[in-house]
Amino acid sequence: MIAYGTNVVGGVTPSKGGQMHLGRPVFNTVQDGVKYTGANVSIIFVPPMFAADAIMEATDTGVEVIVAITEGIPVGDMSKTYHFVKQKGVRLVGPNCPGIITPEESKIGIMPGFAFKKGRVGLISKSGTLLYEAADQVARQGLGVSTAIGIGGDPIIGTTTREAVQLFMEDRETDGIIIIGEIGGQLEPDAARWIQENGNKKPVVGFIAGDTAPKGRTMGHAGAIVGGVEDTAQAKKNLMKECGIHIVDSPAEIGKRIAEVL
Repeated sequence: MIAYGTNVVGGVTPSKGGQMHLGRPVFNTVQDGVKYTGANVSIIFVPPMFAADAIMEATDTGVEVIVAITEGIPVGDMSKTYHFVKQKGVRLVGPNCPGIITPEESKIGIMPGFAFKKGRVGLISKSGTLLYEAADQVARQGLGVSTAIGIGGDPIIGTTTREAVQLFMEDRETDGIIIIGEIGGQLEPDAARWIQENGNKKPVVGFIAGDTAPKGRTMGHAGAIVGGVEDTAQAKKNLMKECGIHIVDSPAEIGKRIAEVL
């Protein structure tokens, strides 16, 4: 992140406060870090059993955005954490996500920055690797990315597909949107209905992973499990088409399709 140009002002590791690492100060608590640096974003790499507490600690400091990279946070922990963060009005991205990147400006996460070129396409993805793949395809079409958000693949996440879509619809630097979803849950249908209800203001291209996934089995992400007929890839694609989203059946078609609709 530092090499990409992100203004990383410090780190937090309990009992290691006062040290320096990568030329930045280390603090014992997030509260101290925010107090002495004025940081407004926290990125969390804390192991699963402690990550929920880390998110809530960051929330209490008054930072505006929290990005949780950690995978495998217990659902019970995230259920409490989700409501705590929402009550405080803080934007949580993740957990189990690659983070956020605005190309050539700032990267808060673990994505390969070289794959992202500056432009006017907004990317939203549950999958990290498919996010990078889509960014590369967009660049190969002579386009670029305004901002890319990896929302995460866990059952309970801070920023939903619909919320991310709304942010891009209101963003003056974004002309089109790509949604990369997967089987399980109702995030993509909720986003599709919102897009239709709000007049399809910008073109949206969608891809849903998991066409061949067997019912009842978790596939990759903890949230990628078909619990009913509406959770299947085909059901989601059908609904998204009805709501005016341009659906592709292969991730290889994402870049070409967004170029066509723009």
